[in-house]
Amino acid sequence: MLADAHSLAQQFADGTTDPVAALENALLRAERVPEAFITLCEERALREAAAAKARWQAGQPLSPFDGVPVAWKDLYDLAGCVTTAGAKVRLHDQPASRDCSLATMLSRAGMVNIGKTNLSELAYSGLGLNPHFGTPANISFVGEVRAPGGSSSGSAIAVAQGCAPIGMSTDTAGSIRVPAAFNGLVGYRSSAKRYSFEGVTPLASSLDSLGPITHSVRDAIVVDNLLLGDQNGMPLDTSGLPAAGLKLCVDIDLLDDSRIQPEVRANLLAALDRLAAAGAVVERKKVRAFEQALDVIEQIGWLGSAEAFAYYQALLDSADAEQLDPRVRKRLEAARAFPASKQVRLYQAAEALKAQIARELDGAFLVTPTVGHVAPLLAPLEEDANLFVATNLATLRLTMPGSMLDMPGIALPSGTGEAGLPTSLLLSSVSGNDKELLRAGLAIEPYVRGVN
Repeated sequence: MLADAHSLAQQFADGTTDPVAALENALLRAERVPEAFITLCEERALREAAAAKARWQAGQPLSPFDGVPVAWKDLYDLAGCVTTAGAKVRLHDQPASRDCSLATMLSRAGMVNIGKTNLSELAYSGLGLNPHFGTPANISFVGEVRAPGGSSSGSAIAVAQGCAPIGMSTDTAGSIRVPAAFNGLVGYRSSAKRYSFEGVTPLASSLDSLGPITHSVRDAIVVDNLLLGDQNGMPLDTSGLPAAGLKLCVDIDLLDDSRIQPEVRANLLAALDRLAAAGAVVERKKVRAFEQALDVIEQIGWLGSAEAFAYYQALLDSADAEQLDPRVRKRLEAARAFPASKQVRLYQAAEALKAQIARELDGAFLVTPTVGHVAPLLAPLEEDANLFVATNLATLRLTMPGSMLDMPGIALPSGTGEAGLPTSLLLSSVSGNDKELLRAGLAIEPYVRGVN
């Protein structure tokens, strides 16, 4: 595992390296994966790194992550940069006049803004392909190239390749959790209302959420604190919740689905066994609200498709629609005739199931696979439109219910599966319970990774 932000900041503190040297190394690494970035902010980043270096030398860092590089999915505004949303059609838009709210917060904490990362066009795919700016590939894995996961593909690859230990991302149906899972990283989807959306391009406003892709849960906790305005950046209890007595809930029927690869299932169950041995309370039962959410999405539809169409209808009705990725355009157009009555039914179902899952979990944390399979081969997805559609739906299947129910979630690396590729476990909680979820994630992380 590459060094997380905590480890890098410790090197700043002990003088092993400094923010300028760390940034120069990050920029060199970015050259190895050019498709990961749409825009590099080298001049700004060098200026910020130099200021951070001076603060560390004076013993006055602004926060625990002063001088740490952060990459931004190109839905977040950075002053002076065009926010493309991964679309060629937006390349000539006016640059943002100011940073988004979240970038303002992390800049105040001294973090170094390295650039804007690539994504599925308009953030509308769980696989991460982009024909305009190239598809980022994780070059760490041997063999044929695999899909990076989306839509936050560039953020995940930037973190995986050491360009930045923090990749700020967005998640509407799984766009933080899926690329984290495919690349052996930690991905934290916050509750939808936890952070400000000022200066962030939306996709589906009732489902969109924000959060980081990182190497560790402890990094996600500090980022969360900084984004909530705590410049000290550290939680009161850095040890997390104790594993002993932690209530975990797993739906065994869900795991028996043939769409979940054997290694994904086995790695999850092995992690639960290790946690149970450490004193965690693991309850195996049907979680009907989660299963019903899966059924609603499959039988009635995905609310995000209606909201995404509404947001992009003017683009779809213009001549510029010809410039869109045909796969993205087709998915957006599929919701043109989405009935208002169906949309209302989905809103009502979501509200009812949010209340139901809170009752069913009764204070426990839900454990599911993040994705039922490891990262699929990239080339067949590029060549076969029907395979792309089927694989995209399969990839997002287990993260969509959490989005529908606004469940904050943390994707954690759980081992390896087919071809030695990463598998992932998803720890989720009820809407608004982010602080406790992060503390629980910190507690279970070593057991999930198998390093306790």
